[in-house]
Amino acid sequence: MRAGICDMVAVARIINATLVIPELDKRSFWQDSSNFSDVFDQEYFISALANDVKVIEKLPNELLAAPHAVKHFKSWSGMSYYRKKIASTWAEFQVIRAEKSDSRLANNKLPPDIQKLRCRACYEALRFSPRIEAMGKLLVERMRNYGRYIALHLRYEKDMLAFSGCAYGLSSEEADELTMIRQNTTHWKVKDINGTEQRTKGYCPLTPREVGMFLSALGYPSNTPIYIAAGEIYGGESSIAELQSRFPILMNKEILASAEELEPFANHSSQMAALDYIVSVESDVFIPTYLGNMARAVEGHRRYLGHRKTITPDRKAIVHLFDKLKQGSIKEGKNLSNRIIDIHRRRQGSPRRRKGPVSGTKGTDRFRSEEAFYENPLPDCLCNNTSIHVNASTIK
Repeated sequence: MRAGICDMVAVARIINATLVIPELDKRSFWQDSSNFSDVFDQEYFISALANDVKVIEKLPNELLAAPHAVKHFKSWSGMSYYRKKIASTWAEFQVIRAEKSDSRLANNKLPPDIQKLRCRACYEALRFSPRIEAMGKLLVERMRNYGRYIALHLRYEKDMLAFSGCAYGLSSEEADELTMIRQNTTHWKVKDINGTEQRTKGYCPLTPREVGMFLSALGYPSNTPIYIAAGEIYGGESSIAELQSRFPILMNKEILASAEELEPFANHSSQMAALDYIVSVESDVFIPTYLGNMARAVEGHRRYLGHRKTITPDRKAIVHLFDKLKQGSIKEGKNLSNRIIDIHRRRQGSPRRRKGPVSGTKGTDRFRSEEAFYENPLPDCLCNNTSIHVNASTIK
C-alpha cells in the first residue's frame, strides 16, 4: 500500500498532474473499509508534498462529469512510458484514474529527483494518523519494558497460506480449507499450486515451529522478548505453542494493549497492520518470515533510518536443513547453529547497493527479479557519504 501511494506521487510529478488522495483497496481478503485519512495523516501528506506535487482531497465538482480515462499502468514502467503514452492522454481526457498502483514504476534508471521524491513521500510525508502514531508509540514503550526486542513478522495467517498454497505441517482439513479459500477468491489468479514444491524452493513463509528453531540456532536466549507483528495466526495457540515454549516472552498488540485501547482499530486490518509496522520499524531486530509487501517496506524504512538490523531468513536453505533434521541426518546443536549463522552472516540489513535483475532473465521476469526500490533505497535516497559495505559481524 505504501509503495503504491508513493509511486503515484512520483507518477503525478512525471506527467505534471494533480494527485487526488488515493482510495485504499476495499476488495482485499479482509474487506477493510478504512479510508486514507483513517490510516494516514492526510493534512500532513498534502502539505509535506506541496513543493513537489499538488495533492487534493477529492476531485473538484467541475471535473466530476469531465472525460475520464481508466488506465491500467504497465508494471515497472520508466519515464518514457509515462511521458509519451500516459501524458498524451491529457489531449483527450481531463482525469486519469489509475486502476492499480502496485509496482507501476521502475525500480531503477529513473532521474535522481524522482527517486528522491519517492523517498520523501514514503519516509517523510506519509505519516500514520495521529491516533495510530500514538497507539504505536505506546506499544513500543510497553515492549521496551521487557528490554531489547525482536519484531517477528510472522506471516502465518490464513490469507497468506491460502494465497501461497503452503500447507506444510497442517492437517488435511486445514489444507482443504485453504485450498477452498484460494479457489473462491476471484482476484487471485493462480489456483493450482504444489505446496511441497513451493516450500522446497523457499516460497513459503516459515512455520512458527521453524521460526523457533531458527531463532535458537541464531543463538538468541529463551528470555529474548519477541513481538509478533501479524494478524490472527492460523491454528491459534496450538500453532505457536512450540515457538512459545522456546521463547516465553511472546507478545503482540492484543497482549500489550487492552481491548478498549484497540477498539478504535478493531475490524480494520490496515490500521492494525499500521500498529505492527510502527513496532517493527522501532524494534532492535526485525525478522520477516516471508518477504511480502509489509516486510519489504519495513526493511527499507529501517535502512533509511540508519540500517537498523533486519535478518532476512534464507527460507530455501533453512527448509533444506530442517528437513535433514527431521530425517535424523543432523541434530540441533552447535553444528546446525554454526551453519545457520554462517548462511545469515550477510543477511542482516547492512549497507549495500540495491540488487539488479537476475542474470539471464528477460521481460517482466527481469523486472520482477530486481530488488524492490522500497526494500533498499540505497544509494538513491541516502547521503552520498554513506559507507557501502557488507557487515560481517555476529548475528546478535
